[in-house]
Amino acid sequence: MDRRRLLTLAGSAILATALGDKRVRASERFVDLPFANGERPLIAYPQKRPLIRLTARPPQLETPFEVFDQGAITANDAFFVRYHLGDIPLTIDPATYRVEVGGLVERPLSLSLSDLKTGFEAEEIVAVNQCSGNSRGFFNPRVGGGQLGNGAMGNAKWRGVPLKAILEKAGLKAEAKQVTFDGLDRPVIPRIPDFVKALDIDHAIDGEVMVAYGMNNEDLPFLNGFPVRLVVPGYYGTYWVKHLTQITVIGDVFDGFWRKTAYRIPTNACACVEPGTSPGDTLPIARFNVRSFITNPADGAKVKAGATEIRGIAFDGGYGITDVVLSSDGGQSWIAAKLGEDLGKYSFRPWQATLQLPAGKHEVRVRATNRIGQSQPLSPLWNPAGYMRNVVERVQIEGV
Repeated sequence: MDRRRLLTLAGSAILATALGDKRVRASERFVDLPFANGERPLIAYPQKRPLIRLTARPPQLETPFEVFDQGAITANDAFFVRYHLGDIPLTIDPATYRVEVGGLVERPLSLSLSDLKTGFEAEEIVAVNQCSGNSRGFFNPRVGGGQLGNGAMGNAKWRGVPLKAILEKAGLKAEAKQVTFDGLDRPVIPRIPDFVKALDIDHAIDGEVMVAYGMNNEDLPFLNGFPVRLVVPGYYGTYWVKHLTQITVIGDVFDGFWRKTAYRIPTNACACVEPGTSPGDTLPIARFNVRSFITNPADGAKVKAGATEIRGIAFDGGYGITDVVLSSDGGQSWIAAKLGEDLGKYSFRPWQATLQLPAGKHEVRVRATNRIGQSQPLSPLWNPAGYMRNVVERVQIEGV
């Protein structure tokens, strides 16, 4: 199937789902996420296997957690989808697509997809993209926002052009302070702010931020930002602007809604406050904290009593995971897991361990530590936006 036909079908299916097409509803299966009102349909959008749908317009799709036991790289058709605005593109012509570079630059650019692929040296990086609100559904007291399980994350090999190279070609003016990014998604009514994000100039030219056109050796899937998106390794997905069309260099600090008001966290080290309270000072969300998950056995699984293999993944905001430990006695003692292949400091790091689990019920906990000593809290932290959950995860297993 040619790409134009595929993109037309993608638009039709998205629209049909948003409008509640009976043919789509008739094919739905459902899952129950482990928190209040956790029933969700599984929907197969174009280029996607059945994913957990949180909303239809715009499509917000969560990866079923069992996918993360299938390898350190998340398949394109299983990768989660997150939009902020309801008016998303339904068709895109890659031949006419442009990324405009302007503002405080010496030479404004209008870059085609071909320009990006042939006019710059391509680079690749393996990096996790994680929604700021991943795991929000587990917050207690409950908070507003999308009630996500643990599947609003994914790890991919991204291919594209370092943003640094694009800005160097444009020529930064001396007064440049930040760079803003805009994509093709638009608000459905005028009073909703356009989704625009910003990075400090030093971050923008660090050589790791990327304008990506490839994902796991393929073109970007439509719903993950085709034909190009911003990749900001180690930073939450709010910065990873999809369908990127505008890069603007500015001489001050961007004060748009999605930076000044939304996506902000308490300024203290834990980014937390007492449950039910509001923070005083806040700042824009930035790097991931440390996370680790048990991917197998699944929560509630029954296993043969005795030596039991436990495996999972861990990651952080770019310092790199150095240790993963597990406990099956309520945290009184911990054993070290063996770390798997290192695909880079921004990637999922697989791990595995063997625990002796006699017959009966067991709670297995996992905790990771990174290169600068950051780890995970034993009890969940809370903030009113439901961001950055990274508590020590637990699964219930029964030996039989």
